[in-house]
Amino acid sequence: MLLVPPINTVTIKIMLATFTFFFLLFFTGFLQFPSVSPSLPPFHGTTFTPSSNQTSSQPFTDLLSSFRKWDSLVGCDQFREKTNGVSLNHSKVVSLQEFGGDSDCGGFKLNHVSVLVKGWTWVPDNLDNLYSCRCGLSCLWTKSNVLADKPDALLFETSTPPIQRRVGEPLRAYMDLEAGRKRSGREDIYISYHAEDDVQSTYAGALFHNGRNYHISNTKNSDILVYWSSSRCLSQRNELAEKLLGLLPHHSFGKCLNNVGGLDMALSFYPECEKDANATPKWWDHLHCAMSHYKFVLAIENTFTESYVTEKLYYALDSGAVPIYFGAPNVMDFVPPHSIIDGRKFKSLQELASYVKAVANDPVAYAEYHAWRRCGVMSNYAKTRAVSLDTLPCRLCEAVSRKGGRNAKAS
Repeated sequence: MLLVPPINTVTIKIMLATFTFFFLLFFTGFLQFPSVSPSLPPFHGTTFTPSSNQTSSQPFTDLLSSFRKWDSLVGCDQFREKTNGVSLNHSKVVSLQEFGGDSDCGGFKLNHVSVLVKGWTWVPDNLDNLYSCRCGLSCLWTKSNVLADKPDALLFETSTPPIQRRVGEPLRAYMDLEAGRKRSGREDIYISYHAEDDVQSTYAGALFHNGRNYHISNTKNSDILVYWSSSRCLSQRNELAEKLLGLLPHHSFGKCLNNVGGLDMALSFYPECEKDANATPKWWDHLHCAMSHYKFVLAIENTFTESYVTEKLYYALDSGAVPIYFGAPNVMDFVPPHSIIDGRKFKSLQELASYVKAVANDPVAYAEYHAWRRCGVMSNYAKTRAVSLDTLPCRLCEAVSRKGGRNAKAS
């Protein structure tokens, strides 16, 4: 028979003290037991974890069915609660200018302003119009020196403004939307993508590409996950794209790293994207339609500069895909909550690729990247659209009015 030695009082006291010590550590948070890992890793840089950690991974192609599944498991009320108070980038500078409302109508010196556009690349013809702006201001924006025979301001983009301006001559507005943000040194009003400058113009507008085919597919490719197209083969961007795309099934339609058998192949894959059967197709006519067939679109900026968020990202959002983004460090200040995958927040490209594959196989986790548009949760994206190229005419006319137009002091 096994005899158990008696336990003395000292031993009992030690055991109780030890138990109490670890009990306190656990409930005060100093000691934590390993938790069960969710089916997907947390989204870096936000408070989100994929919503479907209670379901098994399952490849899917029907976007609408994934939305319905997300509605039943999560829903807009929970999404709004998640996004309420989610911090953005805490940039050292303000990312977006304020615009809208009638609270700051003071200071207008003109009730009507005309702007004559002298040279342009980013200014589309369909911006030409007579605008009824806020605070009772009207604004004529035109490329015609007949309609604006005596303009209050001249807008230059591809050309340099005159060296001097005398009283009675139009103000000189100069726009540079490229990453360098180089002033001409001759302007009275400077327009760029950055909120620090006189007038901000983001790339989030729709007017400059509203003639395209916006057929959005409700079916996503199951085997090819990522769309990419680039024809300006910058070495740094190419190297990054090649490394990441080497880890993910993808189609590359541009000149760079093309793997679809040549240029302009999108219509061969997706004939429903043809805009006009009687016209020679241009790649931009079917860009959004082609993108919409993929779960993800890779968007890599030419340079990673604060607030430099270009059309590459907004094209992907407009197409109904989830952007995988490399670019501006404060990008989350410009986009809807939980709408993009910021590639720079991951420790490695391998970790990023694993996350993308996991989301692609989880219909609820994928649907959550579209919840912002379905639930109307815009956050800063509303401001981004409000200061886009679409609203530039009224905002520039306001700046001209405050300066007095042709009556402003000589410079």
